[in-house]
Amino acid sequence: MTAEQIKKVSLKHFAKNGYEGASLAHIAEDVGIKKQSIYTHFKGKDELFIQLCRDASENEIRSVINFIESNQTRPIKDFLYDFLLRSIDRYGKNVSNKFWTRTSFFPPNHLNESVMNMVNQYLDKLEELFIHILKKAVAEGTISSIIGEKRATAAFLGMLDGILVEMVYGGPERLTKRLDASWYVFWHGLSKE
Repeated sequence: MTAEQIKKVSLKHFAKNGYEGASLAHIAEDVGIKKQSIYTHFKGKDELFIQLCRDASENEIRSVINFIESNQTRPIKDFLYDFLLRSIDRYGKNVSNKFWTRTSFFPPNHLNESVMNMVNQYLDKLEELFIHILKKAVAEGTISSIIGEKRATAAFLGMLDGILVEMVYGGPERLTKRLDASWYVFWHGLSKE
């Protein structure tokens, strides 16, 4: 039995049920061990949860960097819109992303400061990555220099936040409506089209 197996099963439980709804007893049962065996690898539920947060944050940053590296030569309009679509797809298909998104919105009260520090570090890194991309688009004249890369990045990440809210709270219809309207206003306000 390894810590990785425990984390893999725990991730599913925390993603589905949140911190409060996940039980170490149920996790141990799904792994095929006794609950006490979890303590060989983790001091308790809090340490396990925090480690999953670290892993998920690192996974998401790696995923964003991979997306950027694979798509950086595409037109900025397609690049940004596809990033939004990719975010929706990852939430639906990737348990680590679902856990990270849920945890970002619903951190356990007693772990709030630790979790939100990780969330803010993630958001700062995301902003840093996108400022670089949008700076290039401003230099190429695709995005209005009046808006600039910092404001464009903040607006894009605000739109992404709105989409994440709909993924967690709304349904597909509300999500599609928000994405379509937000993207239309965002792009036409940002571009020279």
